[in-house]
Amino acid sequence: MKKVVSICTFILIGAFAMIAFPTSASACSCAEVPDVQSELNRSQSVFNGKVLDIKEKRGQKGYMHKSVLFEVTEVWKGPQQTQIMISTGFGGGDCGIDFQKGQEYLVYAYETDFYGPVALETTICDRTNTLQSAQDDLTILGKGQPPNEEVDLLSEEKGSQLFIWVVGVLIVGMAFALFLIRNNRSK
Repeated sequence: MKKVVSICTFILIGAFAMIAFPTSASACSCAEVPDVQSELNRSQSVFNGKVLDIKEKRGQKGYMHKSVLFEVTEVWKGPQQTQIMISTGFGGGDCGIDFQKGQEYLVYAYETDFYGPVALETTICDRTNTLQSAQDDLTILGKGQPPNEEVDLLSEEKGSQLFIWVVGVLIVGMAFALFLIRNNRSK
């Protein structure tokens, strides 16, 4: 009898926890993918480029996403930079695109604050696709322009990470020095 009461108590506590602390779930549901001209009109940035780097990040609103760095080859609309950072989800229920490092894509992106500060984002509901699969789009878009603003976002990101490490080491060093000074005074 005690065993049955223990099991029932465990089940009730588990059920209460699931009701009281639900986890968020997302489902990706896309309407029909727009035609090339409509997608070009609604996008803030349209370019083709090669994926240089992919980082997993947690946005200010708590959502996990991927930050994808592209080396831009041609631009039809938006920033004329040699490198552009795009956000997307992880795929599946959040509509993110499974970008592959080294692969070339035709990207249609729009500005959003979904993951935090306003940034360019793309999803599977847009026309973004591998360059090889986007030949019909490229025919309609025509020749793009080469980017004219040289940027190095990969180095900028590494520089900010180095700064964080240097500050961290300095703080640990100062804490250790304070510890030694206090220890010497108490002797």
